[in-house]
Amino acid sequence: MQRGVFTCDGLLTKHMLTQSFYFLSAGASVANMKLALIAIMMNLHALSQCQVKTGAHKLKTQPSFKEKYFTQTLDHFNFNSMGNGTFLQRYLITDEYWKIGYGPIFFYTGNEGDILEFALNSGFLMELAAQQEALVIFAEHRYYGKSSPFGNDSFNIPQIGLLTVEQAIADYAIIISVLKHQMGATDCPVIVFGGSYGGMLSVYMRIKYPNLVAGALAASAPILSTAGLGDPRQFFRDVTADFENISPECSSAVKGAFQQLKELSEMQEYSKIQSALRLCKRPSCAQDIHQLNGLLRNAFTLMAMLDYPYSTQFIGNMPANPVKVGCEMMLRGSDLLANLRDTAAIVYNSTGLLTCFDAYTLYVKCADPTGCGLGFNSMAWDYQACTEINLCCESNNVTDMFPTMIFTEKERLQYCSKRWGVIPRPDWLKIQFWGDALSRASNIIFSNGDLDPWANGGVRKSLSSSLIAINIAGGAHHLDLRGSNDADPASVIKARITEANLIKLWVEEERTKIRLLS
Repeated sequence: MQRGVFTCDGLLTKHMLTQSFYFLSAGASVANMKLALIAIMMNLHALSQCQVKTGAHKLKTQPSFKEKYFTQTLDHFNFNSMGNGTFLQRYLITDEYWKIGYGPIFFYTGNEGDILEFALNSGFLMELAAQQEALVIFAEHRYYGKSSPFGNDSFNIPQIGLLTVEQAIADYAIIISVLKHQMGATDCPVIVFGGSYGGMLSVYMRIKYPNLVAGALAASAPILSTAGLGDPRQFFRDVTADFENISPECSSAVKGAFQQLKELSEMQEYSKIQSALRLCKRPSCAQDIHQLNGLLRNAFTLMAMLDYPYSTQFIGNMPANPVKVGCEMMLRGSDLLANLRDTAAIVYNSTGLLTCFDAYTLYVKCADPTGCGLGFNSMAWDYQACTEINLCCESNNVTDMFPTMIFTEKERLQYCSKRWGVIPRPDWLKIQFWGDALSRASNIIFSNGDLDPWANGGVRKSLSSSLIAINIAGGAHHLDLRGSNDADPASVIKARITEANLIKLWVEEERTKIRLLS
């Protein structure tokens, strides 16, 4: 749900360059080698021009994280599996603000990507740690970033089979338990934090390990839609609504551009399509057009998710208010296909380095219609979307502005059985993690921004006095986890204050319980 294109962030750019060179040396296909070369060129350019930033501001100082590795059990649930093996799981830790042995532990449940990217874009945790004298840990999810259990073989069958939600949260439970003991923090309450899929994991941690976790902040966590609950039309309908809110003419222009593309493809005017959209290769069949539609739809998805009021280098290099910028691009003249091309370039070519677009290297079709990203992380997310994470959603050109692109449970099963040899379990998260029966849980904050297309797949109404829904007007994808910024809407400032007060309360309540049990 948070799949990146490239970044302008200095530290992240260096990391992605390393991964790109690694990709080239790992026996990649010709297409993937081209992708890696594109990434290298983009990131070299970005590295030469950009400085590490948070929001619109330069960081006064870099977070003092130490990168460490935890010897983690490969399979927590089968003692005979994989020879009782272990792997090195990466985590970032800072005790800069910690009142040793007393302050709480703020633990970020890493999601589908490199943990450094989330650490550099979750400044609220550091601000809150300074207020509440907390130890901060960002743990990387198995199979992502540098936490590959089997190295180059991690995405082979059967090794990929150890990539599950249950294994991931068990990893986090073990890390918490061991580090608390090692650091003399056995009486320190733990609060978990996460955004998007990471926010889902924070909810699951509180549900499954309440003995370890006193509370959870789940920001932009689509905990209902990914459990197969809700309307499959909701996501792309809400992406469309973001653009319509800027101007009804904007969504009409997008719809018109896709209609022109459809008409040209039906007449097999592939050369005209290539010229109008500046494609590296001329389309030659319906599959190429379907891939192109996916690439273009994904650009609007990312702009809607990352519609922050200031420029960011998180997931992609976005200008301030990218939805507004995109609408202005779509309405700048009568050539709708040129407008569509240049709007997509906000996402795919912010550096201006690309002279043409390759639909098959800039976008990978997978089991997540909202996009899996690129590289090894995309393979991991594709597998998760083929097993436990249910992401069957559609665009239909009626309730949204996009071409008709359906992805049903039947199509998911066909794709996943062919790609990974697995049969998806559409209702598993609903059964395993309570689905919409969350009222039995406690001490969870569900925060969502009304600009975020994932929001309506999550919890929007408070379920009890300790299951609090916070709705952030003018907020995009987990805006509240980001560091404070002068451009923040008043709604997110208020939300962070509420979150801070609830977390402080939960920490004190947990301290009282610990004292009574000791």
